[in-house]
Amino acid sequence: MRHLENKLNAFPVFLKVEGRQVVIVGGGDEALAKARLLGQSSAELVIVADAAEDALRNWAAEHGATLVEAEYDVAHLRDAALVFAATGDAALDRRISQDARRLRIAVNAVDRPDLCDFYTPAIVNRAPLAVAIGTEGAGPVLAQIVRSRIDALLPPSLGALAGLANSFREAAEKFIPRGVARRSFWHDFFAGAPARAVADGDEAEAREAAARLLIEAKPRAGHIALVGAGPGAEDLLTLRAHRLLMEADAIVYDALVPEAVVSMGRRDAERLPVGKRKGCHSKTQSEINALLVRLGREGKRVVRLKSGDPLVFGRAGEEMQALRDAGVSFEVVPGVTSAFAAAADFALPLTLRGVTSSMVFTTGHDLKGNSLPDWAKLAISGATVAVYMGRSVAADVAGRLIGAGLSPDTAVAVVENASLPTRRRFHGILADLPSLQGRDDLEGPVMTIIGDAVAGADFSRSEPLSARRETSRQHEKEEHQA
Repeated sequence: MRHLENKLNAFPVFLKVEGRQVVIVGGGDEALAKARLLGQSSAELVIVADAAEDALRNWAAEHGATLVEAEYDVAHLRDAALVFAATGDAALDRRISQDARRLRIAVNAVDRPDLCDFYTPAIVNRAPLAVAIGTEGAGPVLAQIVRSRIDALLPPSLGALAGLANSFREAAEKFIPRGVARRSFWHDFFAGAPARAVADGDEAEAREAAARLLIEAKPRAGHIALVGAGPGAEDLLTLRAHRLLMEADAIVYDALVPEAVVSMGRRDAERLPVGKRKGCHSKTQSEINALLVRLGREGKRVVRLKSGDPLVFGRAGEEMQALRDAGVSFEVVPGVTSAFAAAADFALPLTLRGVTSSMVFTTGHDLKGNSLPDWAKLAISGATVAVYMGRSVAADVAGRLIGAGLSPDTAVAVVENASLPTRRRFHGILADLPSLQGRDDLEGPVMTIIGDAVAGADFSRSEPLSARRETSRQHEKEEHQA
């Protein structure tokens, strides 16, 4: 499972360079490339080159950079905020790097990571908005590919919109209370009438629209989004879920929702874990209901993250009723439920023409009562059965279904941590299912799929549920071949 252990070795920041010297040492193509990059800033650019090529000399003249045509000397660095060594000479680049470090000036040496204090990013420039993409020097070409994709997504008008926003910032801070109200104002500014007017090139209308927003600003009503977080892999989150996470004032999440998904929300959003996993409920359902109502009444935009799909064994019905009773608006955003992720992990058809045309979602605890639930009849008639949270009652599930008439040889597929890199897959038959209860190496959520359609799955990367049964089958095969 990918968590935040994927930490950056270089932390991205934006350094103020207006009116400060940035020194580039070098006279060839590498120096010119750095000059073009730094030329997008308001830094005072100084290029030191004992033999500058014509292209670099011409660029410096056209863009107002200072070209010092002399052999490099440490004195050239003394007033610099940043230094770039781009000479193409390994020994000279090392000397420049050592000099800069002695002067406590951050230095970058082109294509020499061991001499760098920082890396230069690929930049999408919508000044004053900027997007910087870095790979810690590992893949400059990859950074350029990502830059071109982002560049295509961001309209040229974003820079003008950001500039307009800057002119309204002082007024917004003066007249609109900090918190939800101010965030609502800026959301409407960047996604509403001012943004549309800027995109149309109508600066006067954009200013009028922004002024109207400022005058009419009022707290936005609270809203709760019950969002399916999917089975665990963050790239299975829906686009709508991601958008809501980025807009949320608060994120309320269950224990089974990975940190990688929670961290896709706004960095300054309030994060409220509420437990809700087997054997560990940090809050009761009534406490969660009350929390959602309180946050909604405070005017907050809330994402309630539920593992899988909120409407499949997620107790969303109780939360929706509590919100209805309290008059708090809400919406439901579907997610990929674990049964679908488990089936995808096995390339397993949940329905199969001529074999099964129906399926059942259930929990193993449904089979612990005195009578068989109605869906058991569907299983016996050929439906595919997806059992959630069934590891601890696997023996009951198998025993009751076999006792009711389902063949012990019915195919079974089991997945721990469906959709995640740490997933484990097992295959067998219904008679093997009780072996799940004896396994103490399964710590993640387990999904079990039972039915004739399971026989069409890809078992090439899965383990047998019962090693003894698999060994017996292998011996029988060998004896038959003999």
